[in-house]
Amino acid sequence: MKLFLFLLIALMFSGRTFSQDLPNNLTDKEKEIYRNYQHPVIETDDTNPPPTPVRTMAEWEEVQGVIVTWTSYTSIIRQIVDYVQDECQVFIVCSDSNSVKTYLTSGGVPLVNLKFIIASYNSVWCRDYGPWAVYSGISDSLKLIDWIYNRPRPLDDLVPVAFANYTGIPIYQTTVAPNDLIATGGNFMVDGNGTGFSSNLILDENPSKSETQINNIMSSYMGINRYIKMSTLPYDQIHHIDMHIKLLDEETLLVGQYPPGVADGPQIEANLQYVLNNFLTCYGRPYKVVRIPMPPNASGQYPPTANYFTYTNSVFVNKTVIVPIYGLAQDTTALRIYREALPGYRIAPINCSSMISALGAIHCITKEIGVYEPVFFSHPKVLNTLNTTSPYEVKSYIKIKSGVSSAKVYWRTDTTQSYNEITMTQNLDTFRAEIPAQQLGSKVYYYISATSNSNRTVTKPLTAPQGYYKFVIDNPTSVNENTVTPLSFELSQNFPNPFNPNTKISYSLQFTGEREVNLSVYDVLGNEVATLVNGKQSSGSYSVEFNGSNFSSGIYFYRLSAGEFNDTKRMVLIK
Repeated sequence: MKLFLFLLIALMFSGRTFSQDLPNNLTDKEKEIYRNYQHPVIETDDTNPPPTPVRTMAEWEEVQGVIVTWTSYTSIIRQIVDYVQDECQVFIVCSDSNSVKTYLTSGGVPLVNLKFIIASYNSVWCRDYGPWAVYSGISDSLKLIDWIYNRPRPLDDLVPVAFANYTGIPIYQTTVAPNDLIATGGNFMVDGNGTGFSSNLILDENPSKSETQINNIMSSYMGINRYIKMSTLPYDQIHHIDMHIKLLDEETLLVGQYPPGVADGPQIEANLQYVLNNFLTCYGRPYKVVRIPMPPNASGQYPPTANYFTYTNSVFVNKTVIVPIYGLAQDTTALRIYREALPGYRIAPINCSSMISALGAIHCITKEIGVYEPVFFSHPKVLNTLNTTSPYEVKSYIKIKSGVSSAKVYWRTDTTQSYNEITMTQNLDTFRAEIPAQQLGSKVYYYISATSNSNRTVTKPLTAPQGYYKFVIDNPTSVNENTVTPLSFELSQNFPNPFNPNTKISYSLQFTGEREVNLSVYDVLGNEVATLVNGKQSSGSYSVEFNGSNFSSGIYFYRLSAGEFNDTKRMVLIK
């Protein structure tokens, strides 16, 4: 029935089997169409939620393949195919596989790990209309979830069913009331542990549903038990969060950074502070933040007078992360930040300057599909500690469909030496091991490995042994253990703002050794009214509180000086 109805609807639109180089945003013509547009609906038994609870996989989990649609920007897609086929299969949605093969070969790309799905389509943006991979329970049977695509592009909306028919993976669709849901993949990220993130676009595009109803649909179809939503950005025409923020793991947020007061920087910062002040990670700890400077165009312009360049629009493909670059000086810094934040990964850059005007990059035109038998780890990383006498417990929940045959921890204190091996003990699905106590100042590098009863061995992180987790035997407050070593200087917007009478000011520093740091508050006339920090500090992330009880209502400025770095921000005291 599903295949028959899919073919029937595809035939209805067969006059438009090729892409029209549509941008990621709605064209003016599409805006007119969308007012009265009826999304194509395939009414099958698959429109009910999955019969048992599911878990949506995180992007950094192991994947069997990546979907791309062969249409616009084929020179960029060819490079993506070249990188992806080193890691897994590439599912290429196209109208003619022979022409694709010819183009790949002409560019020196070998024809390996390729699967061709002959189907109709409207555009290249398969992140937005492609299927989502979920697992029954925690790591059992693989299933697909399909939303209603938020564009009047009916052939794109049918691609998930074409993929399901090709692979034989069961698909469940949010296309029929009361579970009909309009959504787009670029506006969703997930931690693999039941937490999802979107902008408020998800609310705006489903006006007939309450937020509770939307949350319930995401819970029943995707296992999202906590759905965090952020304000849309003033200059972002599509309001997809993957243009400015990305989860690097369960506890780390990669956040796009603009110069103070520029473009969408203030709203991005406000959204970040909203998340940090109201939510903890799935392990009950504060989120870590890695900031990545967003570049202007070649003329030095930012939105709204220039294209929305982004470095967060990258994609994980097993042990490779494909990152958009633009032939700009800032590319070097962006790639360094990725390499330092993701040890062990191959960071693969692709120049996306030819497509960014269409409001999308690498993440927007790729969609990952998980493996059939994942090895699922839920592991709160060991944090910095002053403990030099007791061993350090490494604990992980590990779940595999065929069962866990063995689990081990590998650790070392010197990256030039081999790892030590410890067998983990098991209590139901929780595994534990203890790394011996180390002396003050030691750095411990470790990873976890688990083997299934079907003889599959997978590590956490996936890039081990080249990649690893690290903790330091040192004062946890000297470098906040819940924040990665800052990769740039950063003065954050105070929170709350406006405030009465207390507000928090956070900042990050990066340098070798110690430097003189000053953080002071000024009134609108430029008079210094308070000194919050004045002394030597080392590289790290800090937070101080300003009490305005003795000050009158009005506008104030706070300025951070640290060596050659200076930044000033505005705050408002209201009594």
